[in-house]
Amino acid sequence: MSSEADVKFEIGHVLFIDIVGYSKLLIHEQTEQLQKLREIARATEQFRAAQAEGKLLRLPTGDGGALVFSDSPETPVACALEISKALKNYPNLRVRMGVHSGPVKEVTDLNEQANIAGAGINRAQRVMDCGDAGHILLSKRVADDLEQYGRWRPLLHDLGICEVKHGATLGVVNLYSDEFGNPETPKKFKAEEAAEKKLSVPILRKSIALLPFENLSEDKANAYFADGIQEEILTRLSRIGDLKVISRTSTQRFKNSLESIPDIAKQLGVATILEGSVRKAADQVRVHVQLIDAENDSHLWAERYDRKLIDIFAVESDIAAKIADALQARLTGAERRAISSQPTKNTEAYQLYLKARHQWRNFFAPGYEQVRKYFQRAIELDPSFAPAYVGLGSYHAFGAANAILPPVHWPAAETALQKALELDDTLADAYHLLAGVELYYKRNWPAAERAFLRGAELNPSSGEIRHHYGLCLVLFGRSEEGLAQIALAKQLDPFFPGLHLFAGRILFFLRDYDGAIAYFTTTLELQPTNAVAHEHFGDACERKGMLHEAITQWCASLTLGGQPEQAQFLEQAFAASGFYAAVRALAQRRLQHLNERSARGEYVPAWNYLTAYLRLGDKEQALVWLAKTVEERNWFAFETRVTPILDPLRNDQRFDQILAVLPTK
Repeated sequence: MSSEADVKFEIGHVLFIDIVGYSKLLIHEQTEQLQKLREIARATEQFRAAQAEGKLLRLPTGDGGALVFSDSPETPVACALEISKALKNYPNLRVRMGVHSGPVKEVTDLNEQANIAGAGINRAQRVMDCGDAGHILLSKRVADDLEQYGRWRPLLHDLGICEVKHGATLGVVNLYSDEFGNPETPKKFKAEEAAEKKLSVPILRKSIALLPFENLSEDKANAYFADGIQEEILTRLSRIGDLKVISRTSTQRFKNSLESIPDIAKQLGVATILEGSVRKAADQVRVHVQLIDAENDSHLWAERYDRKLIDIFAVESDIAAKIADALQARLTGAERRAISSQPTKNTEAYQLYLKARHQWRNFFAPGYEQVRKYFQRAIELDPSFAPAYVGLGSYHAFGAANAILPPVHWPAAETALQKALELDDTLADAYHLLAGVELYYKRNWPAAERAFLRGAELNPSSGEIRHHYGLCLVLFGRSEEGLAQIALAKQLDPFFPGLHLFAGRILFFLRDYDGAIAYFTTTLELQPTNAVAHEHFGDACERKGMLHEAITQWCASLTLGGQPEQAQFLEQAFAASGFYAAVRALAQRRLQHLNERSARGEYVPAWNYLTAYLRLGDKEQALVWLAKTVEERNWFAFETRVTPILDPLRNDQRFDQILAVLPTK
């Protein structure tokens, strides 16, 4: 390895090992046990083969270490098996192991003292921490990979969910046989089971998750239609206050999953599961659904619909009504009207709407402009199609709120949302987006809060509304209320990466950096390629003085964000000149890039200039751009009040004067 800059961010297959009770040993005993553990690990076939091929990284820790393999998730598991078998000859050497696959990067070049960081390392350690001496624990991600092979399947024993630091959770699997591992349930799980029996509330009988519908159409391009039907049925069910409905963003992780229905239901915290399939050919549609009682994996109800495309709304309504009846949910008159609504009679407009919703999941990735075109064309075909106006409003509002689009998009967002509510004033998503218009554009917090509450009232199962509302509550100094909303959102949408990202950002604002890092780690477990999560992770590491880790996370963010040359520059500058010089050098390059974009007439948020000048140490220019950031109508104007990133400016009397224009209540 010639230099740190040559090592790229990648997925590593991590085996984390430590000696149980290490701190209670005498000094000479610690040395002897570490030496023996190193000898055993280095003697394994996987260690020697990976080292010979240059596919192994090592991270020593005080009481063990981590081995990072680059070829396959099978390798660290096979290595753990060899170590476990060898340890039977050394009963006084009590070791536990954890395996996980995730993003890693080597940040220094000190041979065996190399420092390896990343979500993959952190997650593997947390998996290991769930076990006792003798355990070989795997993350659910690794176990799912091994499940495909007959060699491993009999050795995998699901332990369920383990809660680690700051409320983060892990799916953990125990690996053992008669020859290796520890078949006992880890103490941590026994303690949690006892606590659950004592304190937990039983899963609500009137709770449901809709798994992604299978696309059985010959034309695989019709996947958007199957996804759309599932989401539309879910939306109708979410309008029923007497039901708990898990959000689509959490159920997506179980698409094509081999896990059993009871296991999926347990992870989602529901009593029932709806499975379905959709076949579309020309104007004919077949929808097959089955409602399953997760406790005993039995069918409660099943139905097959063969209809014309024009009748699809009647199918969606009938499915929602029969599910509500099967779960004995109480419906108000308004809820009955909501689940039986037919927002358009134009099938072409409806298909364009579903295509836009399907594309929306890519957010502002290349080609995203097609979302706006789909929604606009749907409106042209049916000017009374209220959900299409909500979709168009979401394009403009989301882009403007996050400074992806310039603030001139706000009026278009407001117009579309007002039109949607004129046509149908029961659309929860419209109120949610309107809350953004009221806060970020009009800066009217009371009006925004009313919109949040109305949206949550109309869709009690929306985790998205609650986590956005929780974040805004923190902006206005109501942290306990905000965290309570986040907790509710997690129940409704436990596996949504964006929710964990928001929660981590909230704790970052509250200066709880350990808690923030735990949430960012969970985000990256759910979505390893999330560039924003890596950036925020790096911000939290910097505040804790974990400078190597901060560089690692920022480089990952730059690489995943399409700027690998900037990542390489940051690595090289860090290796040559240290942390602060590297950060300043990157900020200088960034400032030059921002100026070039501005010169081409591109929109550049004032926040980008503010943070660049802050990194350069130019306080005067930072204050100039702080004023421009506060004037600009987007989320970053409000973030200035709470983010630790701006702490270097807070002692200047001009800081409070600049922020005085923002509403405080």
